[in-house]
Amino acid sequence: MKKLVALMLVMVLVGLMLVGCSEKQTEGGLIVIITPSHDNPFFKAEDDGAVAMAQELGYETLSLVHGDDVNKQDELFDTAIAKDAVAIICDNAGADATVTAVKKAKDAGIPTFLIDREITETGVAIAQIVSNNFQGAQLGGEEFVKLMGESGKYVELVGKESDTNAGVRSQGYHDVIDQYPDMEMVARQSANWSQTEAFEIMETIIQANPDMKGVICGNDTMAMGAMAALNAAGMGDVIVVGFDGSNDVRDSIIAGEIKATVLQPAYYISQLAVEQAHEYLTNGSTGEDEKQLKDCVLINGDNASKLETFGIKE
Repeated sequence: MKKLVALMLVMVLVGLMLVGCSEKQTEGGLIVIITPSHDNPFFKAEDDGAVAMAQELGYETLSLVHGDDVNKQDELFDTAIAKDAVAIICDNAGADATVTAVKKAKDAGIPTFLIDREITETGVAIAQIVSNNFQGAQLGGEEFVKLMGESGKYVELVGKESDTNAGVRSQGYHDVIDQYPDMEMVARQSANWSQTEAFEIMETIIQANPDMKGVICGNDTMAMGAMAALNAAGMGDVIVVGFDGSNDVRDSIIAGEIKATVLQPAYYISQLAVEQAHEYLTNGSTGEDEKQLKDCVLINGDNASKLETFGIKE
């Protein structure tokens, strides 16, 4: 009887071990999602989209924030490698500085899928999926010129200088605006994507240029800061245009303050990156080119009510 009980116990233990092995084999593994600070709703939407899709596809997720600090980003890539991540989804901290981190992950057998911001090398990441910032900025520039009546003094607030998107958006704006000789830029300054910095910078610019007619911004958080400073100065009629498509700016447009923004589909792009990571891990290829551009959409009073979490509701 004792031998029979012992044999039964062994069989149960073997069965449990087989179940455990079976469960482990069906797990997708860990996908690490690395973005700038979630204080910016754009980056929070990226993380939300990636997490939702990864979990839907059967993966565990770990969300990490580099805060646009390259050294911190390097540490987070090390964390992903140490945790044996199967893939990294990253909105990076610098086009040049990120190359080394992505190579390190690649050498460790971990593929990286970049979203929102490109890096300066190809063949290192598996995918670089970004909004067509130049096309989007042209849309924003055209709307800004139209709102300005093709003339008047204006200010440009630029994003973080080390971020490729900041330069591309500025080029897109000027590709349109500079065609109009009566449009006069009286100030151009970086507010580093920050609402607080935009507010403080605009306070100074307002004093020097009380006759400005418009402000065009590299992202929505800076547009919100600029609008707040203008309202505080009793200049709420100044035309402000942003870029991103945040719910905050949507509400401002509906309230008649900020006049327009440009939607880049952050939630969709991050989900697409996870889908491509899954395809790559499953079949060894995404079936797509490494560099992928996704078009932006102009948001103004006509369609702002359809905007929700960096996407358009039909």
